[in-house]
Amino acid sequence: MALSLLRQRAASAARCARHASASTSVAPRARQNSTFGRVEEAPPETSEDWTNFQLKRAEYQSLLENLGQYGSSQTRENTFQPHHSLHRPVAPQDITLSALLASGAHFGHSQKRMNPNFVPYAYGIRAGITVIDLDHTLPLLRRAAQVVRGVAARGGSVVFVGTRSDLRSAVRLAAERMGKQGYHVGERWLPGTLTNKVHMFGPEVARDEQVVPDLVVFLNPIPNIHAIRECALEHVPTIGIVDSNVDPRVVMYPIPANDESTRTAELIAGLLSVAGREGVAIHEEQQAKIASRRAARHREQHIA
Repeated sequence: MALSLLRQRAASAARCARHASASTSVAPRARQNSTFGRVEEAPPETSEDWTNFQLKRAEYQSLLENLGQYGSSQTRENTFQPHHSLHRPVAPQDITLSALLASGAHFGHSQKRMNPNFVPYAYGIRAGITVIDLDHTLPLLRRAAQVVRGVAARGGSVVFVGTRSDLRSAVRLAAERMGKQGYHVGERWLPGTLTNKVHMFGPEVARDEQVVPDLVVFLNPIPNIHAIRECALEHVPTIGIVDSNVDPRVVMYPIPANDESTRTAELIAGLLSVAGREGVAIHEEQQAKIASRRAARHREQHIA
């Protein structure tokens, strides 16, 4: 009995070995004969090659035009992508409730941690979590964008503050969009930056240059509450993302939203920076008009 079992196992092992060797020998030939994914290595060199290349491209384009109406018109360029809020922010007039909802701006903290002054901005409670009313968030966000645009249009400087590690790229890109009028703080707000500017920057810099900004935007206000106090002492207007556990009165222009969501912070910072960029363009246009008027007046005086 044992001898017959050994013979059967040996025969099955031999058959498996022959099958494996046959498959390994057939696989290279199958790959060689297969035309799937084949790419022409030689680039077109002669005029005939270029003509064939253009004909193939024209056939492909005509195929897309004829059959495109039966398919979807959505592509990677015209649909929402998670990285668009950081690198391709929307303009203030194009922001929608669906974009805020997709970024998770409606999620608040636990019901037990809700600040009593935040009740007007709360939609309700779901599973013990406060849901923020985005119908209040959208107009307040557009109001904040108008403030940033107005400050930038008058030549003012705007500082974006986001001291969490996931917010550093958002504040940096927001400041870069505004050019010379945009600044950012991504590491830590040093206490006394505004209230003790003579000691921080030196008497000459504090006297000759503008150290106090015209507007400060906070993406995480609670860890930077000392910076908000300094702005209040220096009469600097502030914009901040306030969550359900934050008193909206700590900043001058609150934006009720989820302050722990990176995507929400990127969306709001990008939108405000786009508004600031529009204000910078308005300011540069005004400066160019003033310079042209001065030049024309100077030419008239020189001729007279």
